[in-house]
Amino acid sequence: MSARITFAIPFHRGLSYLRETIESVRAQRMTAWRCIVLDDRGEPGGVADLVASFGDARITYHDNQARLGIVGNWNRGLDLATTELVTLLHADDRLLPDYCDVIFALADAQPRAVALCCDAEIIDAQGRPRFSLADAVKRRLVPRGEPWKIEAESGLRALARGDFVMCPTLSWRRERLGARRFEPGLKQAQDLEMLSRLLLDGEMIAGTRRRAYAYRRHSESATAVQTEDLSRFEEEIAVMDRIATHARERGFHDAAHVAERKAILRLHLAVRIAADLASLRGRAALRKLHFLTRIGGERGRSSK
Repeated sequence: MSARITFAIPFHRGLSYLRETIESVRAQRMTAWRCIVLDDRGEPGGVADLVASFGDARITYHDNQARLGIVGNWNRGLDLATTELVTLLHADDRLLPDYCDVIFALADAQPRAVALCCDAEIIDAQGRPRFSLADAVKRRLVPRGEPWKIEAESGLRALARGDFVMCPTLSWRRERLGARRFEPGLKQAQDLEMLSRLLLDGEMIAGTRRRAYAYRRHSESATAVQTEDLSRFEEEIAVMDRIATHARERGFHDAAHVAERKAILRLHLAVRIAADLASLRGRAALRKLHFLTRIGGERGRSSK
């Protein structure tokens, strides 16, 4: 059977996680896949040897030669793939054994969708199930229907209300995606920016509530670090403002209003502040409170 999906795995660090990730690809019930490990020189040596140790011709190693960063790696993965679908698999996550089954069925049922996604279980650094309030809230924001679909202004409004799409589960349909790529320079909101741009271009995104992915949340991840130093919020604010501008240009005024409010960002910060206070991290809470106040001020100015 010829390959239908490529798993492109950008690697920065953490060989033990990477081994787990590749093993989860090899454990797929459906075998119509290829896997490319993109070595971004995040950890000297060992990656090529790890890939070779599997002795599986479907898994190949790609040396970037120079560091490309997060978005550069994601775009390189899309460029190297030749299959119908491509999933940018995080090097510290795991696929559940039926990921291919779920995504293939969704792709067959939704031939117009430019991107397909599923739900994910949340695991900690040791791979144990853990509760994540952020992900629990996201699940409440998922549109009705199974499978669910978003497009046009209603889809953009739903996405701006809260980015409920579990980004690493996304599988991109190369033919519909064409030459469109993630925007260079972004580190945390590149998925939101890309998905909103696709919706503005008239594309449709489809998903399922079935869980076929294991997303690892741990303190050393880029998401955790950039959440704590607030840089992810700076980036998300800029992207939401851009979404609002482009939505208004398109005549999507309701979606623009939702993006301008940034309610989900303010809620996220409020939850973080409460967690800091509960842990007696007063200085960290105060820093986030000042940031939250700034978002409120920007909202007031933009509405005048």
